[in-house]
Amino acid sequence: MSTSYLIKKGLDIKLLGDSEKTIVDYTAKRFAIKPTDFIGVFPKMMVSEGDLVKVGTPLFFDKNRSNLIFTSPVSGKVEALNRGAKRRLLEVIIESDGKNETVKVENQKVDGLSREAIIEKLLQTGLWPMLRQRPYSVIANPAEMPKAIFVPAFDTSPLAPDFDLIVHGRGEEFQQGLDVLRKLTNGNVHLNVDAKNTTSKVFLNSKNVQINKFGGPHPAGNVSVHASKISPINKGEVIWYLYPQDVLTIGSFFMSGKLDFTRIVALAGSEVLKPRYYKTTLGASIRRMVDGNVTKGNNRFISGNVLTGEKIETDGFIGYYDSLVTVIPEGDYAEFFGWLLPGFKKFSFSKVFLSWMFPNRKYRLDTNLHGGHRNLVMTGKYEQVFPFDIYPMALLKAIMVEDIDAMENLGIYEIDAEDFALCEVIDTSKTEMQAIVRKGLELMRKEMS
Repeated sequence: MSTSYLIKKGLDIKLLGDSEKTIVDYTAKRFAIKPTDFIGVFPKMMVSEGDLVKVGTPLFFDKNRSNLIFTSPVSGKVEALNRGAKRRLLEVIIESDGKNETVKVENQKVDGLSREAIIEKLLQTGLWPMLRQRPYSVIANPAEMPKAIFVPAFDTSPLAPDFDLIVHGRGEEFQQGLDVLRKLTNGNVHLNVDAKNTTSKVFLNSKNVQINKFGGPHPAGNVSVHASKISPINKGEVIWYLYPQDVLTIGSFFMSGKLDFTRIVALAGSEVLKPRYYKTTLGASIRRMVDGNVTKGNNRFISGNVLTGEKIETDGFIGYYDSLVTVIPEGDYAEFFGWLLPGFKKFSFSKVFLSWMFPNRKYRLDTNLHGGHRNLVMTGKYEQVFPFDIYPMALLKAIMVEDIDAMENLGIYEIDAEDFALCEVIDTSKTEMQAIVRKGLELMRKEMS
């Protein structure tokens, strides 16, 4: 049984540099778990520099939730604990020994385990952080019962990885992961697929789930969009969500009893010479991935997509929840009277440039803002790319003045920062909307806790 939904509002930003449907093995020497990837987590270290670790060795736990443990994805030695301002822990770097020795964990079949026993296994092994909740996009609270669990099986963001390719040939593990999720909720497990492009038998033949087909432009692949159509989030309600590679990791563990943090990551972008997929391990350094494989010049390396990803250095590490590394040019230049030119090769949502006459053209975009920050202007454009029954401008203003009642009434529980990425792109005021929304969500989380 499946249900279909068509998302009409949105915008596809077509960039050069799609990854070839080729997967190559990638062996990195250094890996990292970054506490900054986890919203609301205050790390308390369990290892020191120089300590030897195995796959599954606890590295740190959350000071506010001591049962929330984060484990090593590889075996080797703790190389460094990198800290930033006010000694904030930024990275736990591990130098791999290539052996992948794993902590032994007693394995049991899912059928014989209760919900509480499954949660305990996921917490013990460090797999629990793969489960996040809405609202707030924080790691799920194991003490709560979600009204549903969502697995987005496609991504509509620019240069997004192909999840069909990533799960190909691993149907048994994926189904096992879904069976685990099924025991964690009294509601449905929703597997949300692309209405047009999904041909994966792994997804379409999945059992014990509700398969939902979504069509339309970005953000049709966002969790918030799926929830708004299937099971809207009201005050006091939570849903959980995770992505296909997380389902595979969980399923693989409950099948074999071994922790396997394998990840397939797409390297894409206009500045990549050979954009393709790499089979590696969670938290890998991109150094050897990009050496000799990007154009010369000043480039921006992003863990994630160009709309919501995090800037990293050439020796930086792939984020915990990311399956994509994007490389685009830095926009470190000034343009003299650029707005006077016809702009055949410039992307424009508002048809300022003549490029709108070529809807299928792919662009080599950079990070240049093409203008300075201005006052927030009412343009009426945001609603064209914002597929929610919410007034985006009104919600932003409520967040700015910290009006909690207005934020609730305007639907802040239904959205996340990533849902404002397109509004941010087309915004003539150059306002950092995602940062504003994240600040509002954190305010609500603290007020409601």
